[in-house]
Amino acid sequence: MHLRTLAFFPLAALPALLHAQNNPVPPETDGGSLAPVIITGSASANDRWLGAATVDVIDGSELRDGQLQVNLSEGLARVPGLVIRNRENYAQDLQVSIRGFGARSTFGVRGVRLFVDGIPASAPDGSGQAANFPLGSADRIEVVRGPFAALYGASSGGAILLYTEDGGRPGELRAGVAAGANGLWRFSTQATGQTGTAETPGWSYALDVGKFATDGARPQSAAHRSTANARLSRAHEGGRTTLVFNRQSAFALDPQGLSRTQWDTDPEQTAIQPLQYNTRKSVSQTQAGLAWDQALGNGHKVELMGYAGQRRVIQFQSIPPVNQIGVAGSSGGVIDLDRDYWGFNARWRLQREWQGGELDLSAGLAGDRQTDLRRGYENFVGTPPNRTLGVLGTLRRDETNRATTLDPYVRASWQRQAWTFEGGLRHVNARYVSSDAFLSNGDQSGGVRFSGYLPVVGARWQLWPQLQAFASVGRGLETPTLNEAAYSVGGAAGLNTALNASRSTSAEVGLRGRNAAGLWNATVFDIRTRDEIVSAGTVDGRASFTNGGSTTRQGLELSAEYGVGNVTVSSAYTYLRARYGSGTASIPAGNRMPGLPEQQLFAQLAWSPAFASRVGGVFTVDARHTGRVFVNDLNSDAAAGHTLFSIGARFEQTTGAWTWREFVRIDNLTDKKHAGSVIVNDGNSRFFEPGLGRSLSAGIELTRRF
Repeated sequence: MHLRTLAFFPLAALPALLHAQNNPVPPETDGGSLAPVIITGSASANDRWLGAATVDVIDGSELRDGQLQVNLSEGLARVPGLVIRNRENYAQDLQVSIRGFGARSTFGVRGVRLFVDGIPASAPDGSGQAANFPLGSADRIEVVRGPFAALYGASSGGAILLYTEDGGRPGELRAGVAAGANGLWRFSTQATGQTGTAETPGWSYALDVGKFATDGARPQSAAHRSTANARLSRAHEGGRTTLVFNRQSAFALDPQGLSRTQWDTDPEQTAIQPLQYNTRKSVSQTQAGLAWDQALGNGHKVELMGYAGQRRVIQFQSIPPVNQIGVAGSSGGVIDLDRDYWGFNARWRLQREWQGGELDLSAGLAGDRQTDLRRGYENFVGTPPNRTLGVLGTLRRDETNRATTLDPYVRASWQRQAWTFEGGLRHVNARYVSSDAFLSNGDQSGGVRFSGYLPVVGARWQLWPQLQAFASVGRGLETPTLNEAAYSVGGAAGLNTALNASRSTSAEVGLRGRNAAGLWNATVFDIRTRDEIVSAGTVDGRASFTNGGSTTRQGLELSAEYGVGNVTVSSAYTYLRARYGSGTASIPAGNRMPGLPEQQLFAQLAWSPAFASRVGGVFTVDARHTGRVFVNDLNSDAAAGHTLFSIGARFEQTTGAWTWREFVRIDNLTDKKHAGSVIVNDGNSRFFEPGLGRSLSAGIELTRRF
């Protein structure tokens, strides 16, 4: 791994500034120096109540209790506006979208920004992955929706931020194991604590190591993944220093999707192509970061963060030899990617009372850079009848791709009990450069820039002590990923310099209420986008993209959580009307945007009966409804809507310093046949990815405090 000294240069001298002082500093409720930007409404329940932004926070225990702790999708169904679907294909990651942003992704996550302890899990080009989210040590996950998400930069139709837990006293050692259908198992262990003494605390630490494996629900879908995550932090007078480290390695076979005929015949099968080519993907990633903040007096504060990492991906695809042999622009059927990346975020912040309210100002500069050494190889050797498929063949692509962003931003909020006014501005500067070293088919080097101002303003006002109204409006910009810009329309080699960033204007207005029994939220939103990035088709295995005119996304989000006696009811409902407006020659105006259900509902009833109180028993019933989902821009086919039911039970017993936790659950109780997700605009028309049938899972965890 080539760590970039430049990323850490602003931080290199900071340890010398740390005095031998042990005055404890309370943890930052809004993420502090680990937060990419500060938005009123994150972290604490009171901040969310008084904020102008739409932010949902899922506590770490909610992510883990009664769950396998393998996929991010397990614990986020209760967030309205968020579509997060398990493909049951660990070679392609989850399908994630927020208010329609990100729905076009056929693998990984794009259009939604991901962060783990302030380090982007999304690259500067907007592509990302959720596989390295350490659920076992998560303190909370924040899901930001609406106009304020644009302050996280380009391709921020929404943002998902995970913050790991900080060590404290007493220390804890946890170890857990879980098992599920299709040979799935997960083992993980966590350790948290603090050195020094209670009077003179030292370093707080949180360590998380885990491994997961599955045989897969279909042929050619086995996978395994190992993760390690560490966080060290120490308070000093007026500030805090935090170090984070993450390591992930994974291997997954790729079953790909099914055609309509295959889906109707047998949804548990795998098409012949993945088997013939042994489609598969291996990933390794290592990253580290350092964050530091220091109070300067009179409410002034400086917050700095830097990170660097390396990612390696090797993927074998099922592109047939006929689409590679003699095709000048072909990149082959094997992807070999070696990525170095680094970045920083430097911010000044002022917090003080002003004009009878709380003033919070910040201004900063965020920069990120990725350098991809990308090679492509044929996925075969030899000639018929002695040809071997699914192996590393002749080199067909050798280039270096770079994506760089450098964004200044400002943000301000003023808050009183009855009012909150908040606004911000970010200037996006993104540059892509491709340097071609495979010159037998000509020099395909090139470059392109994207830029724009992203303003957002919002307000919150108290109608009654238990009722708040809020509203915001802003602009967003979504850049194409390097993959999407890799080929010109028609499959010609060379960077697609004609592909523009899409630009959007979004607005929302809502109400939130609470009382002693619980809370509720209701939000309506309207999003208008021009130059929407859409598929331009696939030629000889090379997918290209173009701008597809205008789109509109209008919707309603409702959520509530209420407790009555020993029963708690949680629910989330989303209505989303996403349509192409002006259309193009290939997309009729009025067509629905693919990959998005028009309606989505989650409801859970949790019962803690008195007779089970001695063993900490909680019994749950879940219902999840997903509406019909179109598979492509033409709306030529769709995955049918479905409703899934689950039941579960979890228990907790504490004796002295020991705590045991157990769970058992049954998902898809009625064994409903359904598409877990769709591969949007798949060039081979294999759109459908089957969801799991009825499945049983169980787990146990032991905690020792010391």
